[in-house]
Amino acid sequence: MKIGYARVSTLDQHLDLQMQALKKAGCRKIFREKVSGVSRQRPEFQRMLEQLRAGDTIIVWRLDRLARSTRDLLETMEAIREGGARFQSLSEPWADTTTHAGKLIMTVFAGIAEFERDLIRERTKAGRDAARGRGVRFGRPRKLNPQQAKLAQRLISEGNSVRQIAETFNVHAATIYRLSEAAA
Repeated sequence: MKIGYARVSTLDQHLDLQMQALKKAGCRKIFREKVSGVSRQRPEFQRMLEQLRAGDTIIVWRLDRLARSTRDLLETMEAIREGGARFQSLSEPWADTTTHAGKLIMTVFAGIAEFERDLIRERTKAGRDAARGRGVRFGRPRKLNPQQAKLAQRLISEGNSVRQIAETFNVHAATIYRLSEAAA
């Protein structure tokens, strides 16, 4: 079945042009909503994905009605593919997984996006490693400085209760327990 998806960003915009194009393309069912594409809360879009069956074709007037970014588009394409369905954009003939050329282009896009994610991951790791080499510490700052930690460990060894030590340094008892475990 051909399923249409129409969306406008604001309540004062109209779906008329999209609806006409989708009906002309043979869509028997059309999901429509008036919500910004930036919003991840698109209930009609989610309903459409949930109702997909193998062999269905999702049709949109333009790609920007479906996704706001390349990454969003590729994630949506993957969800459609996993549902056994195909995709077609009426305004962008290259974005048509009902044809061999369209499948090829979408596959190339997916490969480029994956390559880009890998590059970002690699650069981020290199940046973290370089920062660590310069002595930068990641994570939450320590609650106790080295002198306070040494004093807390001494108080533990002298038999003071963890609760009392934690109250003295205004930290959670778990912080003191970790110190005592590190010293052991």
